[in-house]
Amino acid sequence: MTDAKTPTLVAVMGHGVVPSDTRVLTAFDFGATRGDGCFDACRILVTPQGKRVDHFDAHLKRFGESMRGLEFPVNLNAWKTLIIDAVKAWDYPGEAILKMIMTRGPEYGHQQIPTGFVTIVPMPEASFRLRKGVSAITLNRGYLSLGFADSPWLLGGVKTISYAVNMAARREAVRRGADDVVFVSADGCLLEGPTCGLIFAMGDQLWTTPLEDTGILRSITVEAILKEAEAGGVSVSRALFTIDDLPKLEGFWMVSAVRGVLPVLKVNDQPVPHNPELTSKLAVAGGFDPIT
Repeated sequence: MTDAKTPTLVAVMGHGVVPSDTRVLTAFDFGATRGDGCFDACRILVTPQGKRVDHFDAHLKRFGESMRGLEFPVNLNAWKTLIIDAVKAWDYPGEAILKMIMTRGPEYGHQQIPTGFVTIVPMPEASFRLRKGVSAITLNRGYLSLGFADSPWLLGGVKTISYAVNMAARREAVRRGADDVVFVSADGCLLEGPTCGLIFAMGDQLWTTPLEDTGILRSITVEAILKEAEAGGVSVSRALFTIDDLPKLEGFWMVSAVRGVLPVLKVNDQPVPHNPELTSKLAVAGGFDPIT
């Protein structure tokens, strides 16, 4: 199940935990040939005190929402059992990334049966470095901020496996000497990162981007942080911010279920206000260690 050099784990729907080099997809699987599938990801923490999967039920629920958006059959009980078995078999200490993946299955054959599997891999070292602060560039996503209002076929809010654009954006950031990307709409609004949601601090409040008509994926970790903040008496809301708003902020964070709460220190080489104490509070609220 795990390799001594690079520990990895694979579990397949209907088979359970299998050797990591097991072939899961055929050459004709719609996930490979068309990107027709969805996934979700969450963080596992393994310590001497035990194992923890962050916000497991919320991630599983969102995975179900993505499956419904793609008109896949949904059996969350079967997925829960498969994931629990995978986590039990994972004993590598520290942080790891768990992904649950479903595709439409092979294009050819008597029956089109979806392909479902789970993977677990250790957290990349780069993720820990980024928690101390990131530089970002903005890239135009090519549609208006409310461009999904009348276009449900664009699959707004569905976490599909079609991430080629997201990965291309990340490579463009590296080419420009930055760590990550903030997507902006054609009308100049800050939307989300390729693999993260956004949190803004302004006017003694915490804000994040609106959902639905923007097509933005609901961030489980952003919601957990805002819920914790609201319980502590902090006002939270949703609004669209622009690049021009950045100098007025008290803080700006890219928030990921696996990478954590990343304070944005620069956008397009321009400094962004940073509050280290608030960053640590948000990290703890999201289930991560305080930033030091």
